[in-house]
Amino acid sequence: MAFAGLENCALLKGLDEGELVLLADSFNEKTMVEGTTVFIENMPGESLYLIQSGAVQISKATAEGEERTLIILGPEEVFGELAVVIQGRRPVTARIVEAACLLNLTRKEFNRLCDRHPRLGMKLMRNILRVFSERVRAAEEDYHQMLRFALGKSPHHAGGH
Repeated sequence: MAFAGLENCALLKGLDEGELVLLADSFNEKTMVEGTTVFIENMPGESLYLIQSGAVQISKATAEGEERTLIILGPEEVFGELAVVIQGRRPVTARIVEAACLLNLTRKEFNRLCDRHPRLGMKLMRNILRVFSERVRAAEEDYHQMLRFALGKSPHHAGGH
């Protein structure tokens, strides 16, 4: 089965065996070596990726043009998830930092799957939204922590001096 070892993947949460089989048929497997760029910031996004093995660095260019690592993702994690839901440009760069096997789902395949299997599509949308909202929440916490640090306040004494 294409999803063996991915039981804890947030994208697959709540899917039954039949839905997993349908979904597996829509994914393509890609093996990538360390240093390979999966996608670059500002390029059009067409698909999401599920990490079966290996590690992927997610980074963003700073105003000075330097690349800043935001997070390193590993097995069972998903990235590029919004690309199957909305058409737009990638907000980050994704690069392989440890040889990886990625499962790729294109927007076209995602839409086909949602049209043919609306219940499965709804579950996937819910899971994509959950992944995205958790990332936004984590980024917001990081931002507030940096702001407190910049203002000279420790995380434990955010109320002020």
